[in-house]
Amino acid sequence: MKRTRMAALALATTAAALAPALVQQATAADGTAYLQDPAGGEKTMKSMWTKDEMHKVEAQFRFHTGVQYETVTRPGPSGAPDYERQVPDPKTLAWQPSYEFAWAVSDSTLVKKAVTTKDGTHPIEVHAVLRTAKGAKAGEIRRKLDGKPATGREKVAGGKRIACDTGEYTVEWSVTRSGYGTLTGTMRWNSSCEQHRKAFAEDHGKQGRQGE
Repeated sequence: MKRTRMAALALATTAAALAPALVQQATAADGTAYLQDPAGGEKTMKSMWTKDEMHKVEAQFRFHTGVQYETVTRPGPSGAPDYERQVPDPKTLAWQPSYEFAWAVSDSTLVKKAVTTKDGTHPIEVHAVLRTAKGAKAGEIRRKLDGKPATGREKVAGGKRIACDTGEYTVEWSVTRSGYGTLTGTMRWNSSCEQHRKAFAEDHGKQGRQGE
């Protein structure tokens, strides 16, 4: 087996081991963990009607934790030391959060809160702030999304690296449809990396036993 394949196999095994450890009050999708507000499935949303009860805005928010790490080279088993592999380095673990927003805009055609349509394009504004336990901003994003369809989903990179084990954070979010209203929410996130370190350690042990 070539070295490159050994490295790929090691990383794939580690990713599989990490998937269940990353889920925190959320659902793991495609190996990526996120926290969702409101909790539930993809169609679970918060909602509000305008004062005249002719327009409804729905929204959902997902906070993607974005675990990242570097890899180091490890020698192969005792019988084949040349077959090196790349494994995650726990010392380089960090978070790279991103923010995902979903929305749905409905308009009543004749009767209030009755026959509704989801048509046309809409100005949508999304906003999220990540705060430390002391209330300081650790990250913030804001986007004005013009000409968006009545139902949509947008993921925005946070662009801020968050160190492991730096305490509990609060995520504040909002989705606004100009002229209709704003939906908001908050959630808590623990920045501990202990689960990931454990997953790395367990995976390395499996690889060592398999190679002996």
